[in-house]
Amino acid sequence: MDGNGMRRIARAAGAGAAAALLLGLVAPGTATAGSARGVLLIDGSVRTDPSGCHPLGDYAPSEVTNLTDETAFVWSGPFCDGRVTAAVLPGQTLRPAPGMSLYLS
Repeated sequence: MDGNGMRRIARAAGAGAAAALLLGLVAPGTATAGSARGVLLIDGSVRTDPSGCHPLGDYAPSEVTNLTDETAFVWSGPFCDGRVTAAVLPGQTLRPAPGMSLYLS
């Protein structure tokens, strides 16, 4: 193979690596798509294999029990925005949960 052919192969490989990197940056979590396995309890309400953002109590502080295989994060804002105020590890109960929403991947 001549030098031009090798350059074309290297250029194609570089473009493929750049596309894979861009896909990883644009679509985080797609490689681990799915939900946590187990049960999440928010004020006694059972959520099986939960994922995403979950609202917490509007007026009274909530109690969160994380019986999943993932860490849950309590957020100060109502839509898993603002700042993280606490982490609820697998097997842990947090009472009161200091925030307005909870995120679990």
